[in-house]
Amino acid sequence: MSIDDPVILTCSISGSLADRAQCPAIPYTPAEYAAEARRIVDEGGVHIHIHARSPDGRPSYAVEDFAAITGAIRSEVGDAAIINFSTGALGVPLETRIASLEACRPEVAAVNMGSMNYAKFSQRRKEFIFSSVFLNPFDEIVALLETMRRLGIKPEHECFDVGHVGNLRPLIDMGLLHAPLHADFVMGVTGGIPPTARNLAVMADNLAEIGRALPGADGEAAHHHWGVIGISRAQWPMVGAALSLGGSVRVGLEDNFYLPDGTMASSNGELIAKAHEMTLSAGRRPATVHEARDALRLPAGAPAPNGPLAGQR
Repeated sequence: MSIDDPVILTCSISGSLADRAQCPAIPYTPAEYAAEARRIVDEGGVHIHIHARSPDGRPSYAVEDFAAITGAIRSEVGDAAIINFSTGALGVPLETRIASLEACRPEVAAVNMGSMNYAKFSQRRKEFIFSSVFLNPFDEIVALLETMRRLGIKPEHECFDVGHVGNLRPLIDMGLLHAPLHADFVMGVTGGIPPTARNLAVMADNLAEIGRALPGADGEAAHHHWGVIGISRAQWPMVGAALSLGGSVRVGLEDNFYLPDGTMASSNGELIAKAHEMTLSAGRRPATVHEARDALRLPAGAPAPNGPLAGQR
């Protein structure tokens, strides 16, 4: 990628942990997800990352909740956005996560590329207020990639550290991946890579080097797609760094509630609007949804809903 490439503006609508006590704008019901999707698209977002919730706001991995949210978004925005499912979770069986891919067949699905400590540290209290081990063993990564390959779903490789980028290499050797790769570098999680522009450049350089090993990558190596996911206060500095390095960006209420001036966002649309503004200010151009699908080598237009549960609620 280069600064001449259009910027894919991605939004992660809600995540699975935060609730309305922390941010009133977080959607719970399919209709609320659809309203957020409309705001995202209207502000230039073309790629939407989904963690499902039940209508009362609880995190959900049920097929019917993923299907209802997907159906509501498609009814609202049609093929104006790429839909991307999360497959990451703590303590949720792999079979449950795969079931939603089978039933709904999103265009893209995220794969966490390695295990790690995952924590939140309070500098004021000098203690961890949350600490866990985020397990993503190779056998689960392989199973997810095999499923996505069979279903025609494009993997998004979420890399929380440089070693996670390196984990792509054996998967390429196994024949599980094809050009172009699509990776996002998650920066700002305690336990992952520190959020600096230099570290972001290292991640991007590693992806480019590894991507050259892909069969058929001649002429394609420069076109592997990468973006940044800055967490909490790291979001806006990392957006700026990615734009200067030729990458794409993700914002959204999963990652950060606040605009650069410290004001809490009233919607995901406000966060996308700021990312759109920063893209133009950096001399870059936001990608259209057609350009985004082309960059990720997705079929033109959104797929038809799959299965009897699609869109039900």
